[in-house]
Amino acid sequence: MPRTYRACLIGCGRMGATIDDEVESRPDRYLWQPFSHAAAAVACDRTNLVAVSDVVAGKAESIRQRYGAGRAYTDYRQMIEKEKPDIVCIATRPGPHADITVFAAENNVKGIYCEKPLCCSMDEADAMVDVVRRYGVKFNYGTQRRYMPVYRKVRELVGAGEIGNIQCTIAQYGASSALWGLTHAADMLLFLAGDPEVDFVQGTAVCSDSDWDGNRLDVDPAITSGYVRFANGVHGYNTAGTGPEFEVCGSEGKIRILNNSRECQLRKKSHIFFEEAPFPDVPRTTGTVMGITDIAEAIDTDRETKGPVHLARRSQEMLMGMIESHRLGGQRVALPMTNRSLYVGRRDW
Repeated sequence: MPRTYRACLIGCGRMGATIDDEVESRPDRYLWQPFSHAAAAVACDRTNLVAVSDVVAGKAESIRQRYGAGRAYTDYRQMIEKEKPDIVCIATRPGPHADITVFAAENNVKGIYCEKPLCCSMDEADAMVDVVRRYGVKFNYGTQRRYMPVYRKVRELVGAGEIGNIQCTIAQYGASSALWGLTHAADMLLFLAGDPEVDFVQGTAVCSDSDWDGNRLDVDPAITSGYVRFANGVHGYNTAGTGPEFEVCGSEGKIRILNNSRECQLRKKSHIFFEEAPFPDVPRTTGTVMGITDIAEAIDTDRETKGPVHLARRSQEMLMGMIESHRLGGQRVALPMTNRSLYVGRRDW
């Protein structure tokens, strides 16, 4: 019988514990719930939520009671040392993500499910990658679509040549904040392109000179256009069009993921036109539960996870590079970025 792993939650706010309340009345709730880290850890049959922590004691205790965890803490370090969890869910704001990841890895945590944004600089991302690799921690990123069967089916169809040679991936996620919102868009551009290395990026963002303090940007800017040149020759485009919707274009067809994945459209070339073809039926399973389950299975067999830390760093760097491109007047920014100390984040992060 598969082992049940001890899980702890760090951060009892919206994504950590309460976002399920927001989506309860939405018509697409069946795609997302259980949504929060706490709800998913409880629903996952591979984990037992043993404790939660938050710097606000009352919030931690309230969430402990809501999800039936054993204990509540205000210090995540004390929780990790006392509870000795196998898996930790990090759902704080991004500022402390790197420090929490380092502490967890150095204190025998086997798996980490980390909410987005990953962190606030590429220096921090590098530290996270280094410590996760050094200690062999199984890491998944909170970009839930990557784990959902419908998106994985799209990538499977593309990989099988159903739409010919892939030409570009497109995200319509709106002119949203770079790290807080477009993390999902960047990850899907990367995922649907096959998770390749990145040659360079270009972008335009919405920020003013007064938002900069040296090499720090004190806002999370909207990105109005973003271009990615993947090393495998695929082009990636983030547009200001509303969504979330995504498209993969190939030489012989196109796949569109519509209305936040409620519908998918497969079109294949016939002469000079595209004709609709049936899209396969797939199960609808919440990405948060799938991401945590994947960590447990990766620990079982010592395999790589589906959203590993080096890919989380890659999608984060795409966005950071677009911001740097804007600052440089629209120049191409080669990846890996040279300016790894560029810090992007609001003061309350």
